[in-house]
Amino acid sequence: MRICIGMRGLSLFFAALADENRLRLLYLMKEGEICVCYLQGVLQTNQPKISRHLAYLKRAGLVEARRDGKWMHYRLKNMERSQQKVLSETLRRLEMESAIQKDTQRLRQIQCRPSRYGISSVEPKREECRI
Repeated sequence: MRICIGMRGLSLFFAALADENRLRLLYLMKEGEICVCYLQGVLQTNQPKISRHLAYLKRAGLVEARRDGKWMHYRLKNMERSQQKVLSETLRRLEMESAIQKDTQRLRQIQCRPSRYGISSVEPKREECRI
């Protein structure tokens, strides 16, 4: 199935890539689905700001979301091959950026603390984050 993207879609796609915070979020999602709590912890900013950027990425067709109770999980969306090439190359070039390297290290160190919210202390996987 071929998906045709018009001028509006391309404009949204490239505008989404034109923001450092959104690039950081996309890089964090490149390995798979991730809970918003991790994104918030890595970028060290508030949830509303993260949500605004994620909504922008969703409108641009780059990410999709899955709700699990009150937690949202985001992942990169399957997209047209030409867009995928641009995104892959963009993310590859980000690897050497110091902010991205710090984000990657911070991601490895973040641990959800579900007990803060009255949830049992079962050790969650990254994809099953409960904050």
